[in-house]
Amino acid sequence: MSENNHHISSYKDHLLVLLILIFLTVITVAITSIELGPFNTAAAMLIASVKAAVVLLYFMHLKFDHKIYRITVGIVLAIYAAVIVVTFFDYFYR
Repeated sequence: MSENNHHISSYKDHLLVLLILIFLTVITVAITSIELGPFNTAAAMLIASVKAAVVLLYFMHLKFDHKIYRITVGIVLAIYAAVIVVTFFDYFYR
């Protein structure tokens, strides 16, 4: 019979993740007041990607799960990035 090992996150971990997400949100809002030209959107998207990674790792328990799930998520994100890159090349060179 297989044994289910469930990971139970502590309140300290949840509080730490909450503080990280709040900090990144404050940075996202603060970056809008800095004039970076076309890099404003890129900076906001980079910060949003970091926040998404934190949510994936802790709230979807990828950090504590089998490595194959992390690999699967990585492959899906790589395919998504490839589709976005191909779309931009198609848009820019028409």
